[in-house]
Amino acid sequence: HMLHTETSRRKSLLKLAYKKARKQFAEDNLSKSINYWNCVLWYDETKINLFGSDGVQHVWCCPGEEYQENCVSPTVKHGGGSIMVWGGISAVGSGELQFIEGNMDSIMYCTFVKQNMMPSLQKLGRTAVFQHDNDPKHTTKMTTALLRKNPTEHLWGNLKRKVEKHHVSNVMSL
Repeated sequence: HMLHTETSRRKSLLKLAYKKARKQFAEDNLSKSINYWNCVLWYDETKINLFGSDGVQHVWCCPGEEYQENCVSPTVKHGGGSIMVWGGISAVGSGELQFIEGNMDSIMYCTFVKQNMMPSLQKLGRTAVFQHDNDPKHTTKMTTALLRKNPTEHLWGNLKRKVEKHHVSNVMSL
């Protein structure tokens, strides 16, 4: 056999508590019906690089072909830039992508939830479920408080925004 180098596989570092929590989540949701999953709205953010991924890329090539065009990945100095996007999916389709400037923190996350996720959640109906991961900004006191709020507060906020668009001038038309 000919020796060759290979990049080591990458694996997320999960603490035992996280592993147990993931297993518990799977066990708790194992018996949920397709109707339940059809009402789940999944949201997350990701970084998209202008040139390639942050990880190692692999290509198949024969000895001596390492620098042929189909065996190389283009790079530029300083990475060429990237963007952060936030979006969601559900059984009824995907949400609109939202572009993130800078690093998303808890304050920005709560703003995105109020402005973008709530309307998408309402499209799924009364039994809709919002699902996100345990990223630190998703579990702050501020985010938790927002998600525990009385749902009618979101309804009133949406109603008031719609009324403002009509530029009513008196109580009767209001």
